[in-house]
Amino acid sequence: MREGPVQFRFDTTTITVNIANRAALLAAVAQRFADRQGFALATINLDHLVKLRASPAFRAIYAAQDFVVADGNPIVWLSRLARRPVELVPGSDMVVPLVQLAVQSGCRVALIGTTDAALATAASHLESLIPGLKVALTIAPPMGFDPHGPDARNILARLATAEIGFCVIALPAGKQETIAALGRSLAPHTGFASFGAGLDFLAGSQTRAPRWMRALAMEWLWRALSDPRRMLPRYAACFAILPGQIFAALNLR
Repeated sequence: MREGPVQFRFDTTTITVNIANRAALLAAVAQRFADRQGFALATINLDHLVKLRASPAFRAIYAAQDFVVADGNPIVWLSRLARRPVELVPGSDMVVPLVQLAVQSGCRVALIGTTDAALATAASHLESLIPGLKVALTIAPPMGFDPHGPDARNILARLATAEIGFCVIALPAGKQETIAALGRSLAPHTGFASFGAGLDFLAGSQTRAPRWMRALAMEWLWRALSDPRRMLPRYAACFAILPGQIFAALNLR
């Protein structure tokens, strides 16, 4: 029995997964596009829970997001333990549907990502998939980019001037959500979706786990084997917080 949205509590901050499934996300975004209202969409996973637990600043940024979906199977499993189930809505799977929805709503689209080359390839791929799409703007922030600094404000000013209705951000966790939160005031008519490696997967600059591994909830293993030096410490930290999160989920019942 569903008793309400699943929540994660850190000191005085509560982060709520307030979009339960793909259909609800598409409906909520379609309404924002129709009203020409901006939004910030975050995709929570176990790594984000680690960061939320450690960083009050990250908690404040996450609390400023309008929509939060479950981007990892552990989040889905914890929601079921809490008897407040949500479905898996991977950000990488939502790039094309949301860009398509933006085009159908008459919104201009921009991409923010790691490199100019990856963005150009991702834009070309999206344009080949979605009739009528012409990506209006691609921006690769400079090395050492500070999402709180003047570079971020300049980027958001460019989006506002170009009347961008939807912007996909594919940057490291923390940076992308910070830009989206700042954009709610500096580019209030732009919808921001923080999708991590979503654009790099489209561009082919990163390789996503095969579909069968994703179906078995083993994408984490693929990523760990692909980049063990970076990913193994991350997953060790994720596994370390699981017992506490399981206990908290049971307490939500």
